[in-house]
Amino acid sequence: MKSITIAKQEQLPALGQGTWYMGDSAASKKDEIASLRRGVELGLKVIDTAEMYGSGKSERLVGEAIEPIRDEIFLVSKVLPYNASRSGTIEACEQSLKRLGTDHLDLYLLHWPGPNPLSETIGAFEELQKAGKIRYWGVSNFDPNDMAELLSTQGGERVATNQVLYNLTRRGIEWDFLPQSNADDMPIMAYSPIEQARLLKSKGLQKLASDLGITAAQLALAWLLTRKGVLAIPKAGTPAHVEQNAAALEIDLSEETLTELDHLFPGPSGPIPLEIL
Repeated sequence: MKSITIAKQEQLPALGQGTWYMGDSAASKKDEIASLRRGVELGLKVIDTAEMYGSGKSERLVGEAIEPIRDEIFLVSKVLPYNASRSGTIEACEQSLKRLGTDHLDLYLLHWPGPNPLSETIGAFEELQKAGKIRYWGVSNFDPNDMAELLSTQGGERVATNQVLYNLTRRGIEWDFLPQSNADDMPIMAYSPIEQARLLKSKGLQKLASDLGITAAQLALAWLLTRKGVLAIPKAGTPAHVEQNAAALEIDLSEETLTELDHLFPGPSGPIPLEIL
């Protein structure tokens, strides 16, 4: 399975599972739990959630899904920036752990830059690590300037990842941030890898995928999997959907196909402000 290395020491599959909007509907609960468990069976052991998602509903659903298989999961959650003071981060983590029904997170992220000093958030992350509540910490939605501030803050060099918006239609990070991350051996997590399904409306992507005998979503994911140091976290609400996502791991794209994708979805020709959903 294609993989990335986090914290320069641990191998993770390059395809995981996102949970944004999961847990919002009681009618979807059974399928969503089954989907997450099926994904783990297929090797997609990274599950990403956040205290913001459904105001905790996503974490509760994830907790129920992983309860019998927690040891197989690399579990990720996020603290909201306005909760990210030193004491607030610790309290937010404790509440996330309760909702998730676990005693630790494998990775804890600051959801986006906010009003609290990074020194306080980093201090809380370090305290949580010492207590065994989290294994690694990172950030999300940090642009190059935000990362520069982080890395200039004491302890900031221990950041494990930055989770950002990245897909065929959102390639701005290729100009500056992604090359620098690769040089620093810091992986990125790519959220909304099919642009919340909007990418699937592209006629060009549909035709190219059809010619290859795969779905447009699989082609978009397979493209991301060719990017160095990228871990994609698509959401799937049913077991059949997660099986289709996992199949992207077996797709090898030719140089001709990659060139055609570059034609359909050109990379950046200059700096682009970090895009956020």
